[in-house]
This record gives sequence, C-alpha cells and structure tokens, in this order.
Amino acid sequence: MTEKELLYVEDALGHEQYFQTQCKQTAQDLKNAKLRACVEDMAKKHQQLFQSFYDLL
Repeated sequence: MTEKELLYVEDALGHEQYFQTQCKQTAQDLKNAKLRACVEDMAKKHQQLFQSFYDLL
C-alpha cells in the first residue's frame, strides 16, 4: 500500500469508530425498542466495517 492509501484507511478507521460510538450512545437514549434495535444493528455494521478496514493493514 502507498502512504496515501494507508492514510485513507487510517481515516476510514477513525470514521467507523466515531459512527459506532455515536450509534451506541444514541441507542442507549432511545425508548422505542424497535428503533433502538435498528440503531444497535447500525453500530454492529460499523464495527464490521471497522474490522474490514483494519484487516487491510
């Protein structure tokens, strides 16, 4: 990988961590069970994306 590609992956990792954290925090604040489950699923998806990017390294 080039240095520029590594910087992109690093940036993507940071974004996925941020989105995952935001989803988890938002899910905790939601009272509606269906909506909370949807947001929790989004957090899991961001974790999977993070892992995919991390595996590139």
